[in-house]
Amino acid sequence: MSCVTIIFLSAFTEPWRTISWGDLNYVQDYKPSKGSVKHLRVLLYGPVGAGKSSFINSVSSILRGRMAIPAAVSAYETHTIEREDGDPDGFYPLVLSDIMGLEDGTNKGVCTEDIKLTMMGHVMDKYLVTLSHSFSHKQFKLLKWDTLILQLPVLTGIPQVCILTHIDEACGITESNLKDVYHSKYIKRKMEEMSSSVGFPMNCIFPVKNYNEETKLNDDIDTLILDALRYIINFGDDFIKKL
Repeated sequence: MSCVTIIFLSAFTEPWRTISWGDLNYVQDYKPSKGSVKHLRVLLYGPVGAGKSSFINSVSSILRGRMAIPAAVSAYETHTIEREDGDPDGFYPLVLSDIMGLEDGTNKGVCTEDIKLTMMGHVMDKYLVTLSHSFSHKQFKLLKWDTLILQLPVLTGIPQVCILTHIDEACGITESNLKDVYHSKYIKRKMEEMSSSVGFPMNCIFPVKNYNEETKLNDDIDTLILDALRYIINFGDDFIKKL
């Protein structure tokens, strides 16, 4: 009687997606291709604890070259990122908007209707989100159509991407070395599950690790976030060309 040992590999030999590690210039040098548009406006929404505010903080930290002040989570607020490279424009042409997360149950988290109204530009900046009430029409501030980038996706065909967070906690491969993220079979399977459940194409899903406990910037963390930003910018710029 013979004995056969089966080893289940948890990693691919070759990465299934390529990435340029350490590339910051593309995001730093971006300018909207349509002159009438001064910036891309990006709204982050998702479950409570998904890492939306942490993603904004991480982006700000990377672009500014130092740790940024944490973003608020109890209000709808836009976050501009100040340039520290002497650029005369003063700020990056990318505005990230944060809103309280979705949560199961009544009177918990932000209302889904509020997210739709926010996408349509009907909510004032720094509007305090309450747990049990949706926005009142009296509190709307209609933004100009030609300068608003985020609109209701089903009506405008606005591009959407999925940011897959907490990958350092997902499996041993990414915990030990973020550069092996696209070697991980587990991460790929989770991305495929996300693609299947919510309808995002695989090339619109980006695994990242946000800054959390770190006090200094890390090239590998930066690269994954910058790679996601590159595609957010590309998709957003394609969209504004149609306005």
